Amino acid sequence: MPIDFEFTEEQQMFRDTIRDFGENEIAPLVEEAEKNEKFPKHIFPKLGEMGFLGISFPEEYGGVGLDKITECIFAEEMGRINAGIAMCVNAHTSLSCVPVYKFGTDAQKEKYLIPGVEGKVIGALGLTEPDAGSDARNIRCTAVKKDGRYILNGVKTWITNGTMAEFVIVAAYTDKTKKGTGISLFIVDADAPGFTEKNKIHKLGHRSADTAELVFENCEVPEENLLVGEGGFNGAMATLLGARITHAAKSVGLSQAAFEFALQYSKEREAFGKQISKFQAISFKLAEMAVKIESARLLVYKAAWHYGRDDKEALKTASMAKLYAADVVQWVATEAVQVLGGYGYGVEFPVERYYRDAKLASITEGTSEIQHVVIARELGI
Repeated sequence: MPIDFEFTEEQQMFRDTIRDFGENEIAPLVEEAEKNEKFPKHIFPKLGEMGFLGISFPEEYGGVGLDKITECIFAEEMGRINAGIAMCVNAHTSLSCVPVYKFGTDAQKEKYLIPGVEGKVIGALGLTEPDAGSDARNIRCTAVKKDGRYILNGVKTWITNGTMAEFVIVAAYTDKTKKGTGISLFIVDADAPGFTEKNKIHKLGHRSADTAELVFENCEVPEENLLVGEGGFNGAMATLLGARITHAAKSVGLSQAAFEFALQYSKEREAFGKQISKFQAISFKLAEMAVKIESARLLVYKAAWHYGRDDKEALKTASMAKLYAADVVQWVATEAVQVLGGYGYGVEFPVERYYRDAKLASITEGTSEIQHVVIARELGI
């Protein structure tokens, strides 16, 4: 049976739709969002109306019931428009709505998932802490059951959507004697008593993304807001590997944006009497950019295909896609700056933003070092 590398007609139409939406509805907001370091929150209901927040969720929850490949098309096109805005949308769908869909009760899905798909509420995932990043089992946040509720204490940091989320999926130890397996997941409402501070974090790149430190001081969480109890944490985290794939797709989109700008600039800029694209030093850079981006794209969609089949290769290819796409976007963004020369270093053109945004690809959703660990383990090493 031949391998078909073409998107289906439905997927091609979807790509055209999201590209048109991105260029007309989101792109005009980027400069202000970056300058003010503020996510344009009003686009969430629009994204919900278009079905973009429910791509892979069943119709019964307001989704459109499509596949991971289509979700990656969306992530790639969003990354091409703006990495920070794409990051917030991915965090909402992949990191907060997916756990509710996978593990939530009917009541939890009614309260959080359905309005989340509609864009009426925004979610976040509270996992990382000041002293626990890659080693999630080392978190210190605790939740103690008392009088039919849980009392949550701890600090979470680098939380995407942190200050604007209406609910946060929070990981906390309910039994500190059980390393890792004693962790549970809770749905914490933004107005919960004891959810005291949401400190905005200012960043090198992804400035339009809402990122914050969250503080819980004797935060009261109703018993019915327990999402995953002890022993289910590993399973919950495993379902989030899909976020690595969409993040890799976002990196491909950002790479594409940097490449397209450098290519166009090289055709317009002249030096020594001819377009700089005609110089071998520049043309070879652009050719290699195109090869690397296409290679990363193929790996991303292969990972999405494995993920959709839920087969044994999904974990390995997801980490491969995340790792390689992170390397590619940083290299492409660096070379794009080089193609523009001094103009690439100034703020007049967007390549300096692409350069700043690219670095995060090797850090978030599991560092590149962690991806090496996962790949090596999957190879039996």
